[in-house]
Amino acid sequence: MNTQKIQQYKSDFDLIVKTVTDDDGQEIEVWYARELQQVLGYSRWENFATAIGRAMQSCKTLGINIDDHFREVTKMVTLTENEKHLQERSQRLPKEQ
Repeated sequence: MNTQKIQQYKSDFDLIVKTVTDDDGQEIEVWYARELQQVLGYSRWENFATAIGRAMQSCKTLGINIDDHFREVTKMVTLTENEKHLQERSQRLPKEQ
């Protein structure tokens, strides 16, 4: 992969990173899977959720605690200008430093 393509991916990832407070009160950088899905080129959530499931299973197989790397979250999103809201399921994935 060429350097220009790598820099573009890094820029795309940096645009969607969020800072949240973890259970210990520490600020950590994370990506939300619904946003990461688009950057990685998945058009359907179901397909990306399958990929996340495979990644979680790989962690389990290797003895890695999935709670350290995947956190299911629910976000409220606005559907229309009438302020109708929908709860959207996603995964929060920590950005490793």
